[in-house]
Amino acid sequence: MELKRAIDCLNINFLTEIRIRRGQPVIIEYRGEYEYINKFGACKNPSEALRVYDVDGLLSSAISDGVYAYTEQLKNAYVTLDGGVRIGVAGQYVTQNGSINAVRCVTSLNIRIPHDIVGCADDIFGTTQKPGARSVLIFSPPGFGKTTMLRDLARRLGARYNVLIFDERDEISAADCDGDGYNLGERCDIVRGGDKLSAFACAIRAMKPQVIVTDELYGPNDIAAVRYAADCGIAVCASTHVTDENILKSMPFDYFCRLTGIGKKVVIYDKNFDIVRDNCGDDGDRGAPFVR
Repeated sequence: MELKRAIDCLNINFLTEIRIRRGQPVIIEYRGEYEYINKFGACKNPSEALRVYDVDGLLSSAISDGVYAYTEQLKNAYVTLDGGVRIGVAGQYVTQNGSINAVRCVTSLNIRIPHDIVGCADDIFGTTQKPGARSVLIFSPPGFGKTTMLRDLARRLGARYNVLIFDERDEISAADCDGDGYNLGERCDIVRGGDKLSAFACAIRAMKPQVIVTDELYGPNDIAAVRYAADCGIAVCASTHVTDENILKSMPFDYFCRLTGIGKKVVIYDKNFDIVRDNCGDDGDRGAPFVR
């Protein structure tokens, strides 16, 4: 396929996103910037860019083991492939009882490429995890590297504690059907599927973790899951898209870490939202909104 050959011309370490819209130029996020892609790699001119017309067919080939294996994920308008590659899907959302039941006539795909960057969470770990395990919430708008940061933090925590990773979207560990994924160390247990509140309750009883790591907190049930873990004396390290300080301060975390862009450093706050460490400098903000 022409698009695959074009991607092979890129350095995959710098590719984080591929945006495909039916009949429109394919756009990639490469080295932190949005560009077009032609058959030779990244380019600036949209008239030279590749275009995909059969978006439905492209999605079908990506989920080659059958759409039924991804039915539940598609109800949330995404699929996660082996290796943690996440594909957001836009098209005709078929709803039932107020919830998405299926996606038909697919017109757009947002393919997000995960990266495992060992050491990227060193600042967060060193600042927040002394003398013992503490609850940490990493927050930013989408696309700023929260899952990558959380994955490395889980690995660092796993060198000291029994860590339970609740990988609701199969992105932190990127485990496949055989359980193989990123190497997160010998003391990390992975739980997939279900909702956070019920999964936390079951896993705490079954696995007796000292720390729980989970992605994308949102809504009262997710916050209730964190409070349940805190009541059990378990630290939780998580991420969220929420950026409103008043909402964040209502959550039961010891530290809050604001990401300001891929490859940028982090602003770390205590539970009162006083800055503990500010490593951003003048180049640390690419326009990330933060409501105070």
